[in-house]
Amino acid sequence: MIKGLLLLCLVLLSLISLFVGVKEITFSDIYHLNDEEVLVFVVSRIPRLISILIAGVGMSICGLIMQQISMNKFVSPTTAGTLDATKMGILFSLILFPAGGMMTKMLFSFSIALLASLLFLRITDTVKYKSLIFIPLIGIVFGNILNAISTFFAFKFGVIQNMEGWMIGDFSSIIKGNYEILYIGIPIVILCYFYANKFTIIGLGEDTAKNLGLDHKKITYIGLIFVAITSSVVVLTAGVIPFLGLIIPNIVSMIFGDNLKKTLPYTALMGAGFLLVCDIISRLVIFPYEIPIGLTVSIIGGVIFLAMLLKKTKHV
Repeated sequence: MIKGLLLLCLVLLSLISLFVGVKEITFSDIYHLNDEEVLVFVVSRIPRLISILIAGVGMSICGLIMQQISMNKFVSPTTAGTLDATKMGILFSLILFPAGGMMTKMLFSFSIALLASLLFLRITDTVKYKSLIFIPLIGIVFGNILNAISTFFAFKFGVIQNMEGWMIGDFSSIIKGNYEILYIGIPIVILCYFYANKFTIIGLGEDTAKNLGLDHKKITYIGLIFVAITSSVVVLTAGVIPFLGLIIPNIVSMIFGDNLKKTLPYTALMGAGFLLVCDIISRLVIFPYEIPIGLTVSIIGGVIFLAMLLKKTKHV
């Protein structure tokens, strides 16, 4: 029932998204679109909608996986340095291979994001104080260090403006031909569903996983590979979208529990719906102009994150 309602809301939000824009096209016009209006749909609005849906689903599930692997509800690509590492990979690809294509950038960003995620887990393993709040704070500091290194090299090699393009999420430049790399995220989401039970088990701890005959390290690496690939293609296409992988899994967990096999569809639907709502708000606040969706997600997500922090602090 709830899943059906979420799906219905997502369909309605998708329809609204298609008909919001500078070029005024109403739902009644759909039966007699002229060539220009068809071009607007095919080249701009449908690719934008698909990008938002894939990014919303992918980043929400990334957060869910990272929370299971780290056994901490406040760990996500935002608070583990993964997104900052992805930006660093894109920067190094621009410096070393300025004429490289999208796949070159993806390989660099994926590699560095994966290494950074592994390093973050290694750091957290050595920390004796396993506070629910302290661990993500370490991740935020780690991400800021990576961001500072990236800024230094970007300034030194004169590509700081290029790096700024990936600093904040923005779907306004999405058109047909420059978003298709996001389709890589679809098989990753499907694989996450097949590995859901294993991710649930490793969320119970290494000893429990071993007792149940599961290779804890192998599943952890697989999960981090999924996260690194998805983060890379999303940042390459639309830039950094903060907090999405943090707040959506927490909201779903509070309502539906921690069984990934059960909560994965809810996480996907709510993540896509939340990002669509933020995108529509971004396009309407100062219409006919729009603000970057990353700013909208940061404001709304930041407020929700702060509320969750305060709630958890009261129970500590």
